[in-house]
Amino acid sequence: MKTEPIFSQLYLQVNKMLPLTQKEWDVFTGIFVFRSVPKKFNLVRVGDVSREAYFINKGAARLYFEKDGEEVSANFMFENSFIASLESFLLQTPSRQAIDTLEDCELLVLSKQRLDELVRAYPKFHIFSKAIAEMAFIMLQRRASSFILDSPEERYINMLQQRPQILERVPQHM
Repeated sequence: MKTEPIFSQLYLQVNKMLPLTQKEWDVFTGIFVFRSVPKKFNLVRVGDVSREAYFINKGAARLYFEKDGEEVSANFMFENSFIASLESFLLQTPSRQAIDTLEDCELLVLSKQRLDELVRAYPKFHIFSKAIAEMAFIMLQRRASSFILDSPEERYINMLQQRPQILERVPQHM
């Protein structure tokens, strides 16, 4: 598959979910916008409707809640991952979460409007939307199961094994 370098990581992820022809790939990449943002950049604020989802080409981002004036981290995402306030993005309702960058980031930005237009024009891409939602659900399900079934020590060991970049790239206070 012929693809521009900025889309090579995205291709590797999307191809696992949805094999595409060259024409379909060209249409798909045409709905993304490249955006470079600095460290500590706010992508989504609590209360705003999230109109974008992000594929991280380079960098790290944090999804968090605000409770009693404190920030409570919910997830950290790194290269080759999507991040979004998914409920707000899918339902177009005010976000209960915020997303900030932890490092300078290179993002491929997907607007809800362009995604909806793509799915209407090419129903095959509904599989992509469904796969992203399923991945998010599975991640949340595993996390909830871990909080119920695993001790704090087991959760820490699992994090070290599965996501060591958290300790290397995320400030300890988060």
